[in-house]
Amino acid sequence: MKRVVLFLLTNLAVMLVLSVVTSLLGVNRFLTANGLNLGMLLAFAAVIGFGGSFISLLMSKPMAKWSTGARVIEHPSSSTEVWLVDTVARLAKRANLPMPEVAIYDGEPNAFATGASKNSSLVAVSTGLLQSMTREEAEAVLAHEVAHIANGDMVTLTLIQGVVNTFVIFISRVVGYLVDSFLRRNDSESSGPGIGYMVTSMVCEIVFGVLASIVVAWFSRQREFRADAGAAGLMGSPVPMQNALRRLGNLHTEPLPQNMAASGIAGGKGGFMALFSTHPPLEERIAALGGRWRGGQ
Repeated sequence: MKRVVLFLLTNLAVMLVLSVVTSLLGVNRFLTANGLNLGMLLAFAAVIGFGGSFISLLMSKPMAKWSTGARVIEHPSSSTEVWLVDTVARLAKRANLPMPEVAIYDGEPNAFATGASKNSSLVAVSTGLLQSMTREEAEAVLAHEVAHIANGDMVTLTLIQGVVNTFVIFISRVVGYLVDSFLRRNDSESSGPGIGYMVTSMVCEIVFGVLASIVVAWFSRQREFRADAGAAGLMGSPVPMQNALRRLGNLHTEPLPQNMAASGIAGGKGGFMALFSTHPPLEERIAALGGRWRGGQ
């Protein structure tokens, strides 16, 4: 559970910083000098929105290494590390991918893949997962992560997040302008955006950003189903992936660092919080995997 929440939080932080910097530079005053310029505002929102997403994407791999303490295996020092590197190499070849970096880190059972492109990717697995699973189950988990890379999930997520960011910034500033105009409706001497515009825009940006995360979370859940199916294809059968998911359901998996909680193999909530969950429940994934395989996925 390690890359999507890291990506989302980094994206939100970058987007807010860029918004504050541009406000201090007077961009907001320029956009509202003669009434709200919607065309310029949309262009501004797209620059900030996609800028935050792509900066987060470029930072994803080093941030993932730093937050988990993952150690890239350059020269395998044990039979487990040799098996790990060889297995990822074999799976990457089956998926027609360049060899990713392979890393290992200390922690509860989990694994993740990240990187800005298929040519600059990382597959990392925890010591807890390697100790708790059979080799076949661990290989299925690695196949799941390789499938994420093959599917280009991080780039697609970046584009979706960029679109969502753009609308969040655009709508936030429209609402901010309307609120500011209402508060200053009897003030004929003031020009340009006031404090109402600044405060309302920032508050709306945070609130709308949280709501927009529902859209991103929905996509993230779909990518998990696709990666499970991709793992089944690489393994030649859905059974190892189903067994790995069942094993995860019986293991104690402490939450990963909050900034990485959505990119690992395990996760999923029920009830209302399911809207914000980046992973479907394990039971749904197991059932869907069997159905997709029978359907020819």
